[in-house]
Amino acid sequence: MTKSTGITWAAASARRLERQFLARRARTGTPVADVAAAMLGVHAQVLSAAELSVGLRADGVTRTDVRDALWPTAPLAPPAPAPALVKTHGPRGTVHLLPARDLPMWCAALPAIPVGSAAFPTDVRLTGEQAGQVVAAIADALDGTFLTVDELGEEVVARTGPWAGDLVMPAFQTMWPRWRQVLHRAGQCGALSFGPNRGRRVTYTRPPRFTPLPPEEASRLLVRRYLYAYGPATPQHFARWLAAPPGWAKARYAELAAAGEIEEVRFEGAPAWVAAGDTAFPDAPERDELLRGVRLLPYFDAYVVAAQPRELLFPGAAYRRALAGGQAGNFPVLLVDGVAAGVWHQRRRGRRTTVTVEPLARLTARQERELADCVERVGAVLEAAAELVIGEVTVGAHA
Repeated sequence: MTKSTGITWAAASARRLERQFLARRARTGTPVADVAAAMLGVHAQVLSAAELSVGLRADGVTRTDVRDALWPTAPLAPPAPAPALVKTHGPRGTVHLLPARDLPMWCAALPAIPVGSAAFPTDVRLTGEQAGQVVAAIADALDGTFLTVDELGEEVVARTGPWAGDLVMPAFQTMWPRWRQVLHRAGQCGALSFGPNRGRRVTYTRPPRFTPLPPEEASRLLVRRYLYAYGPATPQHFARWLAAPPGWAKARYAELAAAGEIEEVRFEGAPAWVAAGDTAFPDAPERDELLRGVRLLPYFDAYVVAAQPRELLFPGAAYRRALAGGQAGNFPVLLVDGVAAGVWHQRRRGRRTTVTVEPLARLTARQERELADCVERVGAVLEAAAELVIGEVTVGAHA
């Protein structure tokens, strides 16, 4: 490692891959919450993809380990064990797996992000007071139990009033009750998290109790954590990752820079920022060793969403094939030597899964052997026998 203020894409990528457990997997026995913390949250709209994101970064981890961290089996006698991971609404308002120990930061920083204009007309949306009542009702109703969305709705209406249950929100050729417009806000505030499915039905519960950090402190901590994981990065990169207003992100960077908590560097010839003092980056041959190899990343993996500039992570044909209108995550990605070099898809049938990989350039014999090992690992994480097929991926984005 050398200290540098003139940082190349290759050096930044090598450090990011190492800190993400993608250059070297976490050792056997590493808590899954530690892996999720290093990623700064695991996108979990599709739970199997989240299980892969964690499992591909840690030796010996399977989907069962991830689910046990989310919903630990209750002992014969109380107290029930606290979860290490919480499935809730995280960055960008999307469903993530977050370490329970990090909720004081997330549940103070996320509600502090300014929101845009209201998505609903005046006669549909909740007032600020009503929204607060609904979030409080959700927290109270979910304390110590698991409820489906319909059961939760009944409890919310009973605790607030019939106005919360008015069917005023158009959704999927039906109408949803008014209270559901703050479901993601309840998650981001720590009032709600996801429980295990009840058959095909989603359930919700209340996460472990915690005291949120002061919002300003939480926001500044989140910037520093982001820069440690994905720096060097600009305020625009941070805003894009968080779906936050660019002006708000720029103001957070300015505050931290003035306080000496972050510092400016040159990244590919342009200004960017890292956490103060965190300016050591690998040089050759360590850099090349960290980059070298074949990796499979699932839908919306944190690395492909957060690592910027995106055009360098997805060079040439990869930008057209592996992104959807410039948006990362809609395709599982094949990484070769640190850059996107193809897409893949897995189709499970019972205890078997077929992994189809479409490289954008011919793989060497060594890379094909590494790819076969990656596919075997995918099967191990998903607790299935995996078969590799190298060929065209015919499904569309986010299929």
